[in-house]
This record gives sequence, C-alpha cells and structure tokens, in this order.
Amino acid sequence: MSDQLVFTPLDEIEKIYNELKATFASGKSRPIPYRRYQLLQLAYMLKDNIKLFEDALEADLGRPQLEARMLDIDPSLVEIKSTLAGFEKWARQESAPFSINFSPMRPVIRKEPKGIVLIISPFNYPLFLTIPLMASAIAAGNAVVIKPTENTPATTALLANLAEQYLDTSLVRVIKGGVQETTKLLEYTWEFIERDHVLGGGKVGKLIAAAGAKTLSPVSLEVRKSPVFVDSKCDLKTTAKRLLWGKAANAGQTCVAPDYVIVQRDFQEKFVEALQDVYREFYPSKASASGQMSRMVSPQAFTRVNNLLKNTKGTIVLGGDTDETTKYIGPTVVKDVKPEDCLMSEEIFGPILPIMPVSSIDEGLAYVNAHDHPLSVYVFSQDSAFKAKIFDNTQSGSASANETIIHPAAYGLPFGGIGPSGSGYHTGKYGFDMFTHLRSSLDAPGWLDMLLGFRYPPYTAAKIKAMGRLMNPTFPARPKGPPKAHVSRASWSKWFTFLLALALAGGLMKRQFLKM
Repeated sequence: MSDQLVFTPLDEIEKIYNELKATFASGKSRPIPYRRYQLLQLAYMLKDNIKLFEDALEADLGRPQLEARMLDIDPSLVEIKSTLAGFEKWARQESAPFSINFSPMRPVIRKEPKGIVLIISPFNYPLFLTIPLMASAIAAGNAVVIKPTENTPATTALLANLAEQYLDTSLVRVIKGGVQETTKLLEYTWEFIERDHVLGGGKVGKLIAAAGAKTLSPVSLEVRKSPVFVDSKCDLKTTAKRLLWGKAANAGQTCVAPDYVIVQRDFQEKFVEALQDVYREFYPSKASASGQMSRMVSPQAFTRVNNLLKNTKGTIVLGGDTDETTKYIGPTVVKDVKPEDCLMSEEIFGPILPIMPVSSIDEGLAYVNAHDHPLSVYVFSQDSAFKAKIFDNTQSGSASANETIIHPAAYGLPFGGIGPSGSGYHTGKYGFDMFTHLRSSLDAPGWLDMLLGFRYPPYTAAKIKAMGRLMNPTFPARPKGPPKAHVSRASWSKWFTFLLALALAGGLMKRQFLKM
C-alpha cells in the first residue's frame, strides 16, 4: 500500500508553513462562527467517508470493522460533537476572582489561540489520535499542520486527500512523509507541538522534546508501560474477558494497553485457567480468522514483538501462534515472567500479556514504583480497600478499576500522562485548553491612584505604612504543631455504629430490668 502515499516535497514544507503563518496573522481562524464551520466540515469529512476509512484501516492494520468503528471512527465523531457543544463557552473571557486590591483593575483571562501548531500523530489509532486533536486545535482558533505516520499509508493518504476537499487549506494542512519530512518540520518554530505515542519509551520522546527546545516550541509527549494488578477477590470471568480483549484489540498496539499483570503467586494458575476459558470463547475457531484480529503494522513491528516472544524465559500458556507473511501474532499469555525478562524490558506494544507473580502486592507496588510512571494503572478487584491501596500508592496518567483501554474516550475525563509517560491532556475542554493561551489582562482606571498612589517615588515611611494597610495579608493563627493522625470517615463510621449498637443494647437491658 506504500505506493498510495506520495510524500510532500521537502521544499514545499517551508511554503506551507509561511502560508499558514500569514493566514493566522490575518485573524481568519479566530471568529467563533468560522471555527464552528471548520469543525462541522471536519465532522462531515469523517462521517461522509466512514466506509473509506474502514477500508483504509483494514488495509493498513488488518483492523476488524467493529474495532475500526468502536476504537477509531466513532470516538472521533463523539469528540468533535462534544467540542462543538462546548467550545464557545470554553472560549469566553473569564473574570478573575474578586480581590479588593485588583478587582478595580478589571482583571480578566483572555482565551486566545496559541498560533501555528504541529500535530505528529501515530499509526496505532490514526484517526482517534489525530482528528480529535485537530478539533481541539481548530476550536481554539489555531492554524494546524498534521503530520500523520507513514506506517499507515492508506489511512494517511485518505486523510490528506479529504482534508484538502473539506477544510480550509490556508489554515489546516496535512504533511505526508517520514523521518526526513518530520525532521524538516521540527526545524521551524511552532507555538505548540503535540506528539502522541512515542514507541520506544522516553528516549524518542526526549529527542523530539530536544528538537522542539531548539526552536523554543512547547512539546506534549506520551509514552507508557501500563501495569495491571489482579486481586484474588476479583470477578474472575469479567476480569479475564476485559483483560484479554484490552490486550488483543488492535493487536495490542494501543497506547494504554495492559502491558503486564501482577498477581499473587498462589492465584496465578486460577487466573491463567480463566484466561484460557475466555480465549476459547472469543475465538472458537482461530484468532487468525479473517475479521477477528488486527495485524502488526509493519514487518519491523512483527519482528520486534516476535523476538520478545522467542526470547522470553516465561512459560507460554495461551496462544503463541505467529505468521510472518501476514504480520500476525495471536493473543498470547506468558506466565512466571520475572522482572529481568525481556518482556519486562520495554513496552511490548503487541498482543502478548506477561504475568509476573509476586509474594505480596507490596512487592508488586515496589516494582511499579521503581520504574517510570506509567500512562495507566489498572486494578481488578471487588475489594474497595485493595483498589484504594493500588491507586494511593502509585502515580500514573490514569487509574482504572475493572476496565481496560476505553477511558481515553470517556466523556469529561482528561487523557494524558505524568512525568516520563507524558505531558499535556487530550479530549474535550482539556484538549481545547492545551491549544489555548490564557492571556492575563488588566484595564486600570485613572482614579485607582487614589488607592495606589503610594507606589510612586519619593518613597516615605507614610507610604510604606499605607502600602502595608492595603496589601499586607492576614493569616489564621500560627499552628501549635503538626496535625494529629488522620482518622478516616470509615473509622468514624465504625465507631458511630459501635456506640449506637451499645446504646441500643443498654436501652433493651434497661427495659428488661424494669419489667422485672
């Protein structure tokens, strides 16, 4: 399919950049009605061509139709709709909170576009990790350059062709290309660079951040290796179904895919049996059957993941089937994986699920916390205390209980990482804010000098005293010491229940005594 994708000539990139820069400077992208028009055009670009995008995703990734719709196309449409519903409110100027000192100056926060932004999008979800970001950037009033991946040539070619038909090319352009074209783009100054999914961990992300730093361009990045804690008190069948689906969807090429499972040693075999039962239920014939399983994106991706499978010291207990000619790797579960195993050395980004047994959950927490903060942490349990322990003792971009991979599309929730797993937030208002400059503004009246005249020289003791009366803040009384240990609401509830039961028992005893 690579012959479908004609790269943008390098000498055209500067012309495109300058054209967008000039159009943005003209103010064309700023009016709310024009932003709304462009957003609707973006929505219909996708809605009018759903079948073409399904076919392109199948050609590039072997993507089953249901996954194409559920994980790429429909969530993108939902994001555009939510942006359309809210962006006018998000774009409104905000008044600062009341302050006796500054409110007379009419302080406001202006919501302004950042300028010309660059979105470098990935292969794994070439629509959902591109189009909602385009919607956020357009809604915020920016000029936008999209650099989709060359690894999904059919989808990238289709996106580029349709963008020219539906969108204002003086404000939105798609650059087709690979490393050379991306390197050329990074030579220019951007008001913001969004790079979603950097396979290979923080090293590649740091290179992109370094390139952005050369031109003082802010960069948003995401990388990840997401752990799953499975408790013996989980709903075992549901846990196995959601985990196996979350790992197999898109052949495991999902930025928030469960990367490895931590279970207590004495629960591992029971958990494996549940996964095997679900595998037989999901794939009664073969997972490789047409329309059931995505393929690895490229021969290089197949080789990398297949080598991990070949070199693991763990025991394959499910799947393990591969086909190099079709880039197929079946859903695979590997048990008894140790921390030093090759499967634990990097983000897998394929349909292999390692199980790392531990003696205690504290051991599992120690392992997770000894590594970079993950993009997601998952926990499967019916025990509220267990879930709280995992969430309270880890840091990650997101934390989900009893579910996998669908939270990036959850309405109203921000999607992003923390530390090495990412910066910036996607979806809805959070995406809009990422592409928006919050510009502080004051408009001070002339009479204000009656209050603030003390700021002008010559400085005198009287002026210092006047300044102190107006500006020196007061605080609560000085604390006598650190606070006592926190007593949770649950503890108070237990004590209240105990005292109530004691009082009732006492009342009953008194009544019995009086009857005597």
